[in-house]
Amino acid sequence: MHMLIMVLDDSTRLNEVLEAWTNAGVRGVTILESTGLNRVFRRKTADPVYAGFSQIFGSGRVGHQTLFAVVDSVDVASQAAAATETVLGDLTKPDTGIIFAVPVAQAWGLPQPSANEDKNE
Repeated sequence: MHMLIMVLDDSTRLNEVLEAWTNAGVRGVTILESTGLNRVFRRKTADPVYAGFSQIFGSGRVGHQTLFAVVDSVDVASQAAAATETVLGDLTKPDTGIIFAVPVAQAWGLPQPSANEDKNE
């Protein structure tokens, strides 16, 4: 098992990424709003009047979406990463996002595949 983690820069692309992950075999995803260090610094140095208006009118959103998913194998993680790049383009470009996977020694509370899912795989 691996924990697949993605920090998505453009939250308007969230549904597209989730669909790509589902098609790649990711079964469930937890999504958190998050903010990176560069965005905190940019917000801190912004003109306070502009920052106040932008927050009032909704354009002041400075966050990311962080996605977490436990997947069965590094192969599924790699497929999800490739599918994400199909949606977003090259992740080495600025303001796209990052993806990484880390091994999971043990997990509790994960749903087991149903009998129908086992037959289809």
